[in-house]
Amino acid sequence: MRSANLLNDFAFKYVFGEDCKEANDALKSLLTVFLERSVNKVVVKNSEMVKDYSKMKSPRLDLLVEFDDRTTVDLEMQLRQTKDNLPIRFSYYLARLHGSQELEGKYYGELMETIVLVFFNVNLIDNHRMCNTFTLRNEEGLSFVEESQDRMKLRTVEMAKLDLNKPLKDMNEQEKMIYYFLNCHKGMDDSKIKVMIESDGVIQMLEKRVETISDDGWKKIIEDFQKLHENEERMERQLEIEELQRAKEEVRKLQEEAHKQVEEAHKQVEDANKQVEKKNQEIKQMIQLMLTNGMSLEFISKSLSKSEDEIRDLLAQ
Repeated sequence: MRSANLLNDFAFKYVFGEDCKEANDALKSLLTVFLERSVNKVVVKNSEMVKDYSKMKSPRLDLLVEFDDRTTVDLEMQLRQTKDNLPIRFSYYLARLHGSQELEGKYYGELMETIVLVFFNVNLIDNHRMCNTFTLRNEEGLSFVEESQDRMKLRTVEMAKLDLNKPLKDMNEQEKMIYYFLNCHKGMDDSKIKVMIESDGVIQMLEKRVETISDDGWKKIIEDFQKLHENEERMERQLEIEELQRAKEEVRKLQEEAHKQVEEAHKQVEDANKQVEKKNQEIKQMIQLMLTNGMSLEFISKSLSKSEDEIRDLLAQ
């Protein structure tokens, strides 16, 4: 068993994104198979490998590809499991890619098609299809624009849905390529891989690209991948700490606000009690004055709409 592993996004970008004819041919085959369209010419806009990961948030080793008709595809092997919500991330990638087009002095009709094509090895979509295409539609599935004018597409490939036990003769081109991605590290030790290497032109092309990486090269890729992964974990831990601090600060503010509200309520009660006490003293003085003037307790009771017992209680305070 060899070290090669195309699920490693460093290796994926190298095999399909290196600035050479062999990588470009492999990339055109990949896009033809998974976009189900003829691909004659593509240019990788970011073939360089990442050099510094230390300041990157969730570093991405995607391939930004432009077709001869100026269609732009963002291609990514997403295997590292992060705490970010994958569907939301992919939607963000598509929105960012589409919004990156220069439109100054142009009509909106001149916007070119943008596609995010992402491979991942988990099940996210509740159907049995390995490949799904998402566009703008309403609740009943009605497209927002005509299909010919739909300029934004998200194409997902859920590799975990592949039936690994399916006979090779029954596999379509997409399934064969995914099987190779998942098992190329086994090389000729895998019977299906062996047959594909010997008889399938596309897989032969991929195999030649994989074989260009020496064991030392794979070791370097794995080391870089580990650095990237460690940095991503560090960034996530930092984000978690910051989020915890923000939550604590929010709790502190809420507690302070609650304390202020309690104090304000106590003050309002205290002010109300003072008002009641003041009013009672005024009534008491009035009763004393009425008694001094010779008025009877019965008369005072009727005048103030208070019982004689209430009047006696006020005078006793």
